Amino acid sequence: MQSEEMQNLVEKARQKEPDAFTELMQLYLKDMYRIAIAILLNDEDAADAIQDTILACWEKIDTLKSPQYVKTWIIRILIHNCYKIRKHAKNTETLEACEEPVIYDEYNLELKEALSSLDEKYRMVMILFYSEGYHISEIAKILKIPKSTVQTRLHRGRRKLAKDYFGIEEGA
Repeated sequence: MQSEEMQNLVEKARQKEPDAFTELMQLYLKDMYRIAIAILLNDEDAADAIQDTILACWEKIDTLKSPQYVKTWIIRILIHNCYKIRKHAKNTETLEACEEPVIYDEYNLELKEALSSLDEKYRMVMILFYSEGYHISEIAKILKIPKSTVQTRLHRGRRKLAKDYFGIEEGA
């Protein structure tokens, strides 16, 4: 979508036009799902986080300062909601929480398993960088961490994936 078209869509959404808001959310739905599933590792919780995010965006769309950062704004709200759901789930852990999450989709299952074995701080940065196409500076803003931390986490995440998934030791 062209930049001017996107700005018009965001402006209509800010004026609480339901169709424009729905179209805006549809544009980022797949991205939201990938990020939510990366954090929560559970389809039901990911759906809850996305639903909460859409509702929060509708209620707070008028607080969006710059239309060109709408995706970053949405993703930040989503990440916050994901962490809130995880925190709540941690406090109310059940027998289901002990089961291995099952995620079926068109992506490489072995790679997904390898990614899920990474610490969340590395997995999140890797997904935002490689799957979502964010630049290091954008990831730093979204996660509210320094750029150097993003770079370090990318490096360590790659190194761990290379070792665990591909069997490549550093220096080999």
